[in-house]
Amino acid sequence: MTALRLTDVGLVRGETVILDAVNWAVHEGERWIVLGSNGSGKTSLIRIASLYLHPSSGDVEVLGERLGHVDVRRHRRRIGVVSASFADLLRPGLSATEIVMTAKFAALEPWWHEYSDADRARAVELLDRFGCADLASHPFATLSSGERQRVQLARTLMTEPGLLLLDEPTAGLDLGGREDLVRRLSALAADPETPATILVTHHVDEIPPGYDHVLLLRDGHVTAAGPIDEVLTSEALSDCFGIEVSLERRGNRWSAFSVE
Repeated sequence: MTALRLTDVGLVRGETVILDAVNWAVHEGERWIVLGSNGSGKTSLIRIASLYLHPSSGDVEVLGERLGHVDVRRHRRRIGVVSASFADLLRPGLSATEIVMTAKFAALEPWWHEYSDADRARAVELLDRFGCADLASHPFATLSSGERQRVQLARTLMTEPGLLLLDEPTAGLDLGGREDLVRRLSALAADPETPATILVTHHVDEIPPGYDHVLLLRDGHVTAAGPIDEVLTSEALSDCFGIEVSLERRGNRWSAFSVE
Protein backbone atom coordinates (compact mmCIF):
# COMPACT_ATOMS: atom_id res chain seq x y z
CA MET A 1 0.00 0.00 0.00
CA THR A 2 1.10 3.56 -0.67
CA ALA A 3 1.14 5.50 2.61
CA LEU A 4 1.69 8.86 0.89
CA ARG A 5 1.62 9.97 -2.72
CA LEU A 6 2.20 13.54 -3.87
CA THR A 7 1.61 14.29 -7.54
CA ASP A 8 2.81 17.60 -9.01
CA VAL A 9 2.27 19.29 -5.64
CA GLY A 10 2.93 23.01 -5.54
CA LEU A 11 2.56 25.62 -2.82
CA VAL A 12 2.59 29.34 -3.52
CA ARG A 13 2.14 32.21 -1.06
CA GLY A 14 1.86 35.58 -2.76
CA GLU A 15 4.72 35.63 -5.25
CA THR A 16 6.79 33.11 -3.28
CA VAL A 17 7.00 29.54 -4.53
CA ILE A 18 7.44 27.30 -1.50
CA LEU A 19 7.03 23.93 -3.22
CA ASP A 20 7.22 23.33 -6.95
CA ALA A 21 5.96 20.20 -8.78
CA VAL A 22 6.82 17.74 -6.01
CA ASN A 23 6.29 14.10 -6.98
CA TRP A 24 6.90 11.59 -4.21
CA ALA A 25 5.59 8.22 -3.06
CA VAL A 26 6.14 6.59 0.34
CA HIS A 27 5.20 2.93 0.59
CA GLU A 28 4.21 0.79 3.54
CA GLY A 29 7.16 -0.10 5.76
CA GLU A 30 9.55 2.47 4.29
CA ARG A 31 11.59 4.83 6.51
CA TRP A 32 12.29 8.14 4.76
CA ILE A 33 14.60 11.01 5.64
CA VAL A 34 13.78 14.46 4.23
CA LEU A 35 16.92 16.60 4.07
CA GLY A 36 17.20 20.25 3.15
CA SER A 37 18.36 23.62 4.40
CA ASN A 38 16.17 26.07 6.30
CA GLY A 39 13.55 27.48 3.96
CA SER A 40 13.73 24.58 1.53
CA GLY A 41 10.07 23.66 2.09
CA LYS A 42 10.48 20.70 4.45
CA THR A 43 7.96 21.79 7.08
CA SER A 44 5.41 22.80 4.43
CA LEU A 45 5.80 19.35 2.90
CA ILE A 46 5.05 17.73 6.27
CA ARG A 47 2.05 20.00 6.90
CA ILE A 48 0.59 18.94 3.56
CA ALA A 49 1.28 15.27 4.27
CA SER A 50 -0.41 15.61 7.67
CA LEU A 51 -3.50 17.14 6.02
CA TYR A 52 -3.17 20.44 7.89
CA LEU A 53 -2.29 22.40 4.74
CA HIS A 54 -3.79 22.31 1.27
CA PRO A 55 -1.39 22.70 -1.65
CA SER A 56 -1.93 25.36 -4.30
CA SER A 57 -1.80 22.68 -6.99
CA GLY A 58 -1.42 18.94 -7.44
CA ASP A 59 -2.90 15.89 -5.73
CA VAL A 60 -2.28 14.51 -2.23
CA GLU A 61 -3.18 10.93 -1.32
CA VAL A 62 -2.66 9.71 2.25
CA LEU A 63 -3.36 6.11 3.25
CA GLY A 64 -5.57 5.54 0.25
CA GLU A 65 -7.65 8.70 0.60
CA ARG A 66 -7.36 11.82 -1.53
CA LEU A 67 -7.21 15.26 0.04
CA GLY A 68 -10.40 17.10 -0.87
CA HIS A 69 -12.41 13.86 -0.91
CA VAL A 70 -12.01 12.77 2.71
CA ASP A 71 -12.99 14.07 6.16
CA VAL A 72 -9.57 15.28 7.28
CA ARG A 73 -10.66 15.54 10.93
CA ARG A 74 -11.15 11.77 11.05
CA HIS A 75 -8.34 10.85 8.68
CA ARG A 76 -5.77 12.75 10.76
CA ARG A 77 -6.30 10.16 13.49
CA ARG A 78 -4.44 7.72 11.24
CA ILE A 79 -1.38 10.01 11.05
CA GLY A 80 1.09 10.43 13.90
CA VAL A 81 2.87 13.81 13.99
CA VAL A 82 5.81 15.14 16.02
CA SER A 83 6.71 18.79 15.46
CA ALA A 84 7.66 21.90 17.39
CA SER A 85 4.65 23.73 15.98
CA PHE A 86 2.34 21.00 17.25
CA ALA A 87 3.96 21.02 20.69
CA ASP A 88 3.20 24.74 20.90
CA LEU A 89 -0.52 23.92 20.58
CA LEU A 90 -0.50 21.68 23.65
CA ARG A 91 -1.69 23.24 26.90
CA PRO A 92 1.27 23.33 29.31
CA GLY A 93 -0.83 22.14 32.26
CA LEU A 94 -1.83 18.85 30.63
CA SER A 95 -0.13 15.77 32.04
CA ALA A 96 2.03 13.55 29.88
CA THR A 97 -0.68 10.89 30.05
CA GLU A 98 -3.31 13.35 28.81
CA ILE A 99 -1.03 14.50 25.99
CA VAL A 100 -0.74 10.92 24.75
CA MET A 101 -4.32 9.83 25.46
CA THR A 102 -6.00 12.69 23.59
CA ALA A 103 -4.37 11.47 20.37
CA LYS A 104 -7.12 8.83 20.25
CA PHE A 105 -9.45 11.51 18.85
CA ALA A 106 -6.77 13.80 17.38
CA ALA A 107 -7.77 16.24 20.12
CA LEU A 108 -5.83 18.83 22.11
CA GLU A 109 -7.94 18.70 25.27
CA PRO A 110 -9.28 15.71 27.26
CA TRP A 111 -12.69 17.23 28.00
CA TRP A 112 -13.89 17.07 24.38
CA HIS A 113 -14.28 13.28 24.46
CA GLU A 114 -14.72 10.40 26.88
CA TYR A 115 -11.77 8.15 27.73
CA SER A 116 -11.72 4.76 29.42
CA ASP A 117 -9.34 3.27 31.95
CA ALA A 118 -8.00 1.18 29.05
CA ASP A 119 -7.17 4.39 27.15
CA ARG A 120 -5.24 5.73 30.12
CA ALA A 121 -3.44 2.43 30.58
CA ARG A 122 -2.41 2.37 26.92
CA ALA A 123 -1.12 5.95 27.18
CA VAL A 124 1.04 5.01 30.18
CA GLU A 125 2.24 1.87 28.36
CA LEU A 126 3.37 3.99 25.42
CA LEU A 127 5.09 6.46 27.74
CA ASP A 128 6.94 3.52 29.27
CA ARG A 129 8.06 2.39 25.82
CA PHE A 130 9.88 5.72 25.41
CA GLY A 131 11.25 5.82 28.92
CA CYS A 132 8.69 8.29 30.27
CA ALA A 133 6.47 6.18 32.54
CA ASP A 134 7.74 8.08 35.59
CA LEU A 135 6.56 11.32 33.95
CA ALA A 136 2.99 10.16 33.40
CA SER A 137 1.44 12.61 35.87
CA HIS A 138 3.87 15.48 35.26
CA PRO A 139 2.61 18.65 33.53
CA PHE A 140 3.95 19.02 29.99
CA ALA A 141 5.41 22.43 30.87
CA THR A 142 7.74 20.90 33.49
CA LEU A 143 9.36 18.44 31.07
CA SER A 144 12.73 18.94 29.41
CA SER A 145 12.98 19.32 25.64
CA GLY A 146 14.04 15.70 25.25
CA GLU A 147 11.23 14.48 27.50
CA ARG A 148 8.68 16.48 25.52
CA GLN A 149 9.88 14.92 22.29
CA ARG A 150 9.60 11.43 23.76
CA VAL A 151 6.08 12.18 25.00
CA GLN A 152 5.15 13.35 21.52
CA LEU A 153 6.57 10.14 20.07
CA ALA A 154 4.45 8.12 22.47
CA ARG A 155 1.43 10.16 21.39
CA THR A 156 1.98 9.29 17.72
CA LEU A 157 1.38 5.59 18.42
CA MET A 158 -1.81 5.98 20.48
CA THR A 159 -4.10 5.29 17.51
CA GLU A 160 -1.92 2.66 15.78
CA PRO A 161 -1.43 5.03 12.82
CA GLY A 162 -0.63 4.16 9.23
CA LEU A 163 1.91 6.98 8.79
CA LEU A 164 4.37 8.74 11.11
CA LEU A 165 5.63 12.26 10.38
CA LEU A 166 8.56 13.47 12.51
CA ASP A 167 9.50 17.08 11.84
CA GLU A 168 13.00 17.75 13.23
CA PRO A 169 12.42 15.77 16.46
CA THR A 170 16.01 16.32 17.65
CA ALA A 171 15.98 20.11 17.20
CA GLY A 172 17.04 21.98 20.33
CA LEU A 173 18.40 18.92 22.13
CA ASP A 174 21.87 18.74 23.62
CA LEU A 175 24.26 15.97 22.55
CA GLY A 176 23.07 13.50 25.16
CA GLY A 177 19.39 14.18 24.47
CA ARG A 178 19.93 13.95 20.73
CA GLU A 179 21.78 10.65 20.89
CA ASP A 180 19.17 9.18 23.23
CA LEU A 181 16.40 10.15 20.83
CA VAL A 182 18.31 8.90 17.77
CA ARG A 183 18.68 5.55 19.51
CA ARG A 184 14.95 5.40 20.26
CA LEU A 185 14.07 6.42 16.71
CA SER A 186 16.34 3.68 15.40
CA ALA A 187 14.59 1.11 17.59
CA LEU A 188 11.23 2.39 16.38
CA ALA A 189 12.37 2.06 12.75
CA ALA A 190 13.52 -1.52 13.38
CA ASP A 191 10.12 -2.57 14.73
CA PRO A 192 8.18 -4.25 11.88
CA GLU A 193 4.95 -3.02 13.47
CA THR A 194 5.98 0.61 12.97
CA PRO A 195 4.17 2.17 10.00
CA ALA A 196 5.76 4.08 7.13
CA THR A 197 7.81 6.88 8.68
CA ILE A 198 9.09 10.23 7.42
CA LEU A 199 11.73 12.09 9.46
CA VAL A 200 12.71 15.66 8.58
CA THR A 201 16.13 17.06 9.43
CA HIS A 202 18.90 19.22 8.02
CA HIS A 203 21.75 17.34 9.71
CA VAL A 204 22.93 13.99 8.35
CA ASP A 205 24.43 13.08 11.74
CA GLU A 206 20.85 12.98 13.09
CA ILE A 207 19.78 10.21 10.69
CA PRO A 208 18.93 7.19 12.85
CA PRO A 209 20.16 3.77 11.75
CA GLY A 210 17.40 1.85 9.98
CA TYR A 211 16.19 4.64 7.69
CA ASP A 212 16.36 3.35 4.13
CA HIS A 213 15.24 6.18 1.82
CA VAL A 214 16.05 9.87 1.47
CA LEU A 215 14.48 12.85 -0.28
CA LEU A 216 16.63 15.94 -0.86
CA LEU A 217 14.84 19.27 -1.09
CA ARG A 218 16.20 22.64 -2.23
CA ASP A 219 14.14 25.80 -2.74
CA GLY A 220 10.95 23.76 -2.96
CA HIS A 221 12.34 21.39 -5.60
CA VAL A 222 13.17 17.72 -5.12
CA THR A 223 16.81 17.38 -6.20
CA ALA A 224 17.04 13.63 -5.56
CA ALA A 225 15.00 10.83 -3.98
CA GLY A 226 15.38 7.09 -3.51
CA PRO A 227 17.24 4.44 -1.49
CA ILE A 228 19.60 6.16 0.93
CA ASP A 229 22.63 4.04 0.00
CA GLU A 230 22.27 5.13 -3.62
CA VAL A 231 21.07 8.72 -3.30
CA LEU A 232 22.94 10.14 -0.31
CA THR A 233 26.33 11.10 -1.75
CA SER A 234 28.69 14.04 -1.36
CA GLU A 235 27.64 15.33 -4.78
CA ALA A 236 23.92 15.08 -4.09
CA LEU A 237 24.29 16.70 -0.66
CA SER A 238 26.38 19.51 -2.15
CA ASP A 239 23.68 20.17 -4.72
CA CYS A 240 20.99 20.12 -2.04
CA PHE A 241 22.70 22.63 0.28
CA GLY A 242 24.44 24.75 -2.36
CA ILE A 243 27.92 24.29 -0.92
CA GLU A 244 30.66 21.75 -1.53
CA VAL A 245 30.20 19.01 1.05
CA SER A 246 32.19 15.93 1.99
CA LEU A 247 30.00 13.10 3.26
CA GLU A 248 31.33 10.26 5.37
CA ARG A 249 29.75 7.12 6.73
CA ARG A 250 31.06 5.38 9.83
CA GLY A 251 29.24 2.16 10.53
CA ASN A 252 25.54 3.01 10.45
CA ARG A 253 25.91 6.76 11.06
CA TRP A 254 26.64 9.66 8.70
CA SER A 255 28.59 12.89 9.03
CA ALA A 256 29.20 15.82 6.67
CA PHE A 257 31.34 18.94 6.58
CA SER A 258 32.00 21.70 4.08
CA VAL A 259 35.04 21.52 1.84
CA GLU A 260 37.04 24.76 1.71
